[in-house]
Amino acid sequence: KPRRGKKTKTKKENRKNGSKLVFHRLEDGYERIVPFVKDFALAEEGARVLLRSTGKDSTFLGGVYLFDAEGDTLLPLFRAEGEFEDLTLDKTGSQAAFHLNLDTTEARVAPFALAYWQQGQDSARILADTAAAFLPAGWRVSENGRLEFSEDGARLFFGVAPEPLLQDTSLLPEEVVNVEVWSWTDPVLYTQQESRLNRERRRTYPVVWHRASGRFVQLGDEEAPELQLGDEGKARYALADNALPYWKEVSWEGFPQRRDLYLVDVETGERTLIARGISGNARLSPAANWVFWYSPPDSSWMGYAVQGRRLVQLTRNEPAPFYDELNDRPMHPNSYGIAGWLEGETHLLIYDRYDIWKIDPSGEEPPQNLTNGRSKRLRYRYLRLDPEQRHIPRNGRLLLHVFDEGSKAGGYAQLDLGSGTLRTLTMGPFAYSTRPIKARNADRLIFTRENFQTFPDLRYADLNLAASVQVSQANPQQKDYRWGSIELVEWTSLDGERLQGLLVKPEGFDPSKQYPMIVNFYERSSDRLHRHPTPSPGRSTINYAFYASRGYLIFNPDVPYKVGYPGESAVNAVLSGVTHLIDQGFVDPQRIGVQGHSWGGYQVAYLLTKTNLFRCAEAGAPVVNMFSAYGGIRWGSGLSRMFQYERTQSRIGGTIWEYPLR
Repeated sequence: KPRRGKKTKTKKENRKNGSKLVFHRLEDGYERIVPFVKDFALAEEGARVLLRSTGKDSTFLGGVYLFDAEGDTLLPLFRAEGEFEDLTLDKTGSQAAFHLNLDTTEARVAPFALAYWQQGQDSARILADTAAAFLPAGWRVSENGRLEFSEDGARLFFGVAPEPLLQDTSLLPEEVVNVEVWSWTDPVLYTQQESRLNRERRRTYPVVWHRASGRFVQLGDEEAPELQLGDEGKARYALADNALPYWKEVSWEGFPQRRDLYLVDVETGERTLIARGISGNARLSPAANWVFWYSPPDSSWMGYAVQGRRLVQLTRNEPAPFYDELNDRPMHPNSYGIAGWLEGETHLLIYDRYDIWKIDPSGEEPPQNLTNGRSKRLRYRYLRLDPEQRHIPRNGRLLLHVFDEGSKAGGYAQLDLGSGTLRTLTMGPFAYSTRPIKARNADRLIFTRENFQTFPDLRYADLNLAASVQVSQANPQQKDYRWGSIELVEWTSLDGERLQGLLVKPEGFDPSKQYPMIVNFYERSSDRLHRHPTPSPGRSTINYAFYASRGYLIFNPDVPYKVGYPGESAVNAVLSGVTHLIDQGFVDPQRIGVQGHSWGGYQVAYLLTKTNLFRCAEAGAPVVNMFSAYGGIRWGSGLSRMFQYERTQSRIGGTIWEYPLR
């Protein structure tokens, strides 16, 4: 018999080895193939791709490579066996950074280093490792930190972390202590610690490397764990915050949790305290001239001038309130948000319930109402058509979304900031999309509009919305079904308040007949009058189109709440609305059902203790005993439920010891 040679094992494409990456040139079909690629990153503007491959054989070793599409070249930046993570390019592709671990001893804590490459260099070099002089004792470069170049490429940001505590592996299983230790003095509940454990193990603190000087500056640590960069990483100052001293209070105060704010000098790492214990989520303006946030306890927007180092109150709720006017929870009302900063950051556009206001943060100019929709109950909101836009053009023409609170009609309008003119472009009994998409190089839009009968197909138009054309037909089968209709109904509640709700009627509705009716509700829903109901199964609610096609009425009443009496509030709104419809003569009073889930389930359970009006009921995931639920723990977050029952949706308004009968 002839001797058989040793069979060569062929390397296969899989998750471990990677797969081929194909670069296809559209103009002539030319292709460049790189084998066994595990990961890659693209430059935002340059025609370059940073990739890592596990290698093919001795002719193509594993490592990190830079592909330049213009020159059709593949430059090896670092060839070795090891781990390569977080491939990052700067905006033009002229700089690269990545984490690497070349350790072969299987250390319990992998000694990752930071590698860097710059245009003109033959290969990448180690920029920082565990022996770096800038690192505090017992700290390391962490592979969990995000790598990010500043927009101008002058800075590279990365993460460092303390060495983790490791379990003693010399102990036998029976010698390992596995005990949960709870203490009322813990700043964070034990269950929250468990929920946050993996995230905290991966926590890193930011460091910046200044390319020109080669200096490393640590910007964050345990006292300032969260950091926001300004002006795409180019700003002199960053914003840091620390919520750790206030975590215990979350159990009864809820969110937004309080925190201390600091201004951090990116050149030196020096911190300046802005404010202690603010309640709100602070942000930097796009050019980092201002720190701003909404303060719920003050029901006002606040600002901090970075250059002048002064704190100012941006809004004083005059001549209009800038807080949620419909807030019916025993907590500070939220804001309506902002549209953005104008060019030069001399003004900020802030929303009230209806309008857009031009606010001078210096306080020299009075607030200016740009839309004047309150008297007509018209709500205006700015639509940013350029996803890369950082500032609103000072004299630009803005596309606005419009909503009529009375009729629930929607549409679009145009606001000319230069002339101050506002004109309606289109308005009708539809819900218009709040995220239209503009062509990059043309004044053309893709958007949707919908109502109960109209599927939200794509429509095409110019920026004047003079005429739009439907360009998709995604739901042609709807014409084969009995769909039904919807309308807005109004009635007076048991305590004399005028309320609104939604009434769905089956196709071919005859007011001289009586129909079975399902009552389904969750807080306030009437603003969703023109939303399209796509038939689909749901575990927590009913599908309106499904039941309407089978001959049912569906009634969804708005429920305004009185603090301390959420169940009675539901009785007040729901029963008055149902009896109003019964009085119209087309509801069969012997065939009325009610359905609700979670908070709606609680109210359904409560209603059943107050009336025999309903033939059947379904309460999904209801809380039927607030006393037992009050001390519960939320599974996902590990948070105590106390604040939820006192301050948010359950609306007790205090502790169960203060108000045991609520």
